[in-house]
Amino acid sequence: MNPADAAQAMPVAEITMFGLFWQAHFVVKVVMLGLLGSSIWCWSIIIDKTLLFRRTKAEMDAFEEEFWSGRPLEELYRAYNDKPATGLAALFVAAMREWRRSYEGSGRSIRSLGQRIDKVLDVTIQREVERLESRLLFLASIGSAGPYIGLFGTVFGIMTAFTSIAASKNTSLAVVAPGIAEALFATAIGLFAAIPAVLAYNKLQASVAKAQGRLEGFADEFSAILSRQIDERMALAA
Repeated sequence: MNPADAAQAMPVAEITMFGLFWQAHFVVKVVMLGLLGSSIWCWSIIIDKTLLFRRTKAEMDAFEEEFWSGRPLEELYRAYNDKPATGLAALFVAAMREWRRSYEGSGRSIRSLGQRIDKVLDVTIQREVERLESRLLFLASIGSAGPYIGLFGTVFGIMTAFTSIAASKNTSLAVVAPGIAEALFATAIGLFAAIPAVLAYNKLQASVAKAQGRLEGFADEFSAILSRQIDERMALAA
């Protein structure tokens, strides 16, 4: 029989996503499953962070409107001190708590109160930024390493395919194509995981930077308000 006719008579492997995965080498399967799992985890982070930033922005808008409405600071502090506070409310509660501690104790100096409030605000801002940035590093890692992990699966799969081709001594396209397709499928999955991760990481990091700028701006404004009150009380005490 003509070799070309024999090659045509051979059963052709099913070229589907499931078929490519099922026929791949064990190592390539592990790479594919790892990338798919990473992609699912990336999407869960993306959805969770998107909802978190929307909720944080809404809470900041609501608190800022309430803060600048002219409501007494002590009354506002009592309203937010008894419940978990985040964003601008967390800065306000932390600063007011330090303010009240300095005036409740007898004989405590208020000369360095402004500096202590600034430090408290800085620490609170850092904690809030860390809360917003949590798990974003995973997106960056998948975005940078995903294509290389997929490429590893591709290289290993091509090596296995060429070894099988050499063993069968048949170089027809019907024999070569399935093995190459299985190998390239790993790279496709790597890109499928990496591209959304990179785009989402850049977008979410921009949202973190915007939120951080808003926190720092409010901290400066509130610190200035408390500083004026400290100066007024020191003037009266003198």
